[in-house]
Amino acid sequence: MKYVLVTGGVVSGLGKGVTASSIGLLLKACGLRVTSIKIDPYLNTDAGTMSPFEHGEVFVLDDGGEVDLDLGNYERFLDIKLTRDNNITTGKIYQSVIDKERRGDYLGKTVQVVPHITDAIQEWIERVSMIPVDGKAGPADVCVIELGGTIGDIESMPFIEALGQFSYRVGTGNFCLIHVSLVPILNVVGEQKTKPTQHSVRGLRGLGLTPHILACRSTTALDQQVKVKLSQFCHVAEENIITLYDVPNIWHIPLLLRDQKAHEAILKVLNLLGEAKEPALEEWTSRAAICDKLHEPVHIAMVGKYTGLSDSYLSVLKALVHASVFHRKKLVVDWVPASHLEEATAKENPDAYKAAWTLLKGAHGVLVPGGFGDRGVQGKILAAKYAREKRVPFLGICLGMQIAVIEFARSVLGLKDANSTEFDPDTRNPCVIFMPEGSKTHMGGTMRLGLRRTYFQVMDCKSARLYGSRSFIDERHRHRYEVNPDMVERLEKAGLSFAGKDETGQRMEIIELPSHPYFIGVQFHPEFKSRPENPSPLFLGLIAASAACGESDVVLQGYGSQRIVPNGVGNDTSKLKVYQNGSPTKPTIALPDEDSKAGLQGYGSQGNVPNGVGNDTTKVKVYQNGSATKPTIALPDEETDDVLQVYGSQRNVPNGVGNDTSKVKVYQNGSATKPTIALPDEETDDVLQVYGSQRNVPNGVGNDTSKVKIYQNGSATKSTIGLPDGVYSNCNGIYL
Repeated sequence: MKYVLVTGGVVSGLGKGVTASSIGLLLKACGLRVTSIKIDPYLNTDAGTMSPFEHGEVFVLDDGGEVDLDLGNYERFLDIKLTRDNNITTGKIYQSVIDKERRGDYLGKTVQVVPHITDAIQEWIERVSMIPVDGKAGPADVCVIELGGTIGDIESMPFIEALGQFSYRVGTGNFCLIHVSLVPILNVVGEQKTKPTQHSVRGLRGLGLTPHILACRSTTALDQQVKVKLSQFCHVAEENIITLYDVPNIWHIPLLLRDQKAHEAILKVLNLLGEAKEPALEEWTSRAAICDKLHEPVHIAMVGKYTGLSDSYLSVLKALVHASVFHRKKLVVDWVPASHLEEATAKENPDAYKAAWTLLKGAHGVLVPGGFGDRGVQGKILAAKYAREKRVPFLGICLGMQIAVIEFARSVLGLKDANSTEFDPDTRNPCVIFMPEGSKTHMGGTMRLGLRRTYFQVMDCKSARLYGSRSFIDERHRHRYEVNPDMVERLEKAGLSFAGKDETGQRMEIIELPSHPYFIGVQFHPEFKSRPENPSPLFLGLIAASAACGESDVVLQGYGSQRIVPNGVGNDTSKLKVYQNGSPTKPTIALPDEDSKAGLQGYGSQGNVPNGVGNDTTKVKVYQNGSATKPTIALPDEETDDVLQVYGSQRNVPNGVGNDTSKVKVYQNGSATKPTIALPDEETDDVLQVYGSQRNVPNGVGNDTSKVKIYQNGSATKSTIGLPDGVYSNCNGIYL
């Protein structure tokens, strides 16, 4: 086993977690199997009882572990599933040592920080690093360890001592230390200052650890003379000094490391140069570039309690980003403090009240995330009511689902005092109750945690279709209150559908309003399993529905379990908006909304496709009339030259299009009477459509196919395609 340790200096918040995740991704791209460990020096056993304002969100793992948010970064970047033991805390280490002492395992020895605590840390690292986390048998090749906090913190001293011993324990060639430090630029003088990093490295070396690589955070790339100076004073090779300057999004960090040959420096220290390959990051590079170029906004109102700190909802934000990039929309999160929507704020702070409602009413979609406590609950209920009545797309997560149920009971059933026993223990109409197995005396680790199964009760519903019409799904949970099963029948009769339940049928997991364009609440946390390459289906639905409310021609996309996902998805076929018929080699055509100006028409399953559309027919965006000799021609619209109109298949196309063929926007195949036509997409030229599986694919696109924009998977006849799941015609309806 090889180990890469990432430490931080000067200040906290430099991005050690993203750096560690990016290093792991880079090594994985080199063909190595990677696992990760996060060390948090605080005394808490885990992050479960900590306020989001203290340490950001609590990330939940499959096994129910409540861990630091950096483990979420590891899972998203590396697409792995970690365990609770992959998060080491001072509390866990001391608890394990004290338990051993109580059992008498130390045989009367005096239990001390050195060697007992330091030995326990090293043994924990070695044990956990051997746990497979990528779904394959056997241990990983490399374990990336992130030490939380900053060098010099008193609380991290036992871990630094243990890691110093550990570096000698595993031996040279098996341990690489990367130190993340700050190189600030003072506005007064405008030059990069190396002294903070010098002091940080000096302190690190004084504690027994010598860095092999420096990762320097700065607003701009390091000047060459700055690298020379750092190399001289920090005793690190100049080529091993990496700049992590500010980038548009964190997906560029692995690319920065790759471009500066960080992987070669790490592999050289670990004696792996001969075993690893060049990093394959084509898909990652494409995704980062797409994210930078997005310009069509979709506004999501995040109505929550902890809106003052975005890290409180980090996984929700990442899931929204994954879905918005998938749909080629630029995410704009409008932070709405839930308490500012309440009548009390209207009296105390009218400006804040007005601003909050302006944001909510201006959003394309509404998301109410999880939370605890009664502050802001009435504001969340008002947000859910607004979304329900105004038919604005809504997604409620955990508490967000519970408040949606409460609002429905109040507004539709007329139960004005309907509430959760969390907020009103004496309510006469408890819509949400405390779970029977929960503990009211101990807070930590007593909730319903981890991966749980949800069974769909209604297959003909939006959530089931978004998940691919599977009979059940597995998602992560973190809650101690649930919908009162005694209220379910009344709520269902009033129109609220409980589309998903647990295995007992007594615990409500998913709610939907069938008459609403997109109104879904879930008891679980879908954001914890969202990945850049595989966004959460419910977030895909929310973004698509929200974008449809802003623009009438947005296509909803989602992966269906009954479909076969294309092999490798080409070189960059994530950009394709199409429907799939169950085979990566036989795609069918995505039909946009009839009202959309950019809507393209596809062939019917019995249609005859012309036999002269070249070797690469996936490139062509055309309307055909079923004959190779009589293509239909796009004519400019009277209002704008950019919108094209097409003659129907029953019309006779004029020979040469009259005396003024210069007005016709077409691609020609070398004949005035037989042109094939490429139609641009209203959103982007990169969106393609393809021929159906029952059609004969043409074999010739004329003499000028170079003008057609496409993405290929390396084969002229078999492109691989991203899988959409349905079409939003507008915000008044969803078709899945």
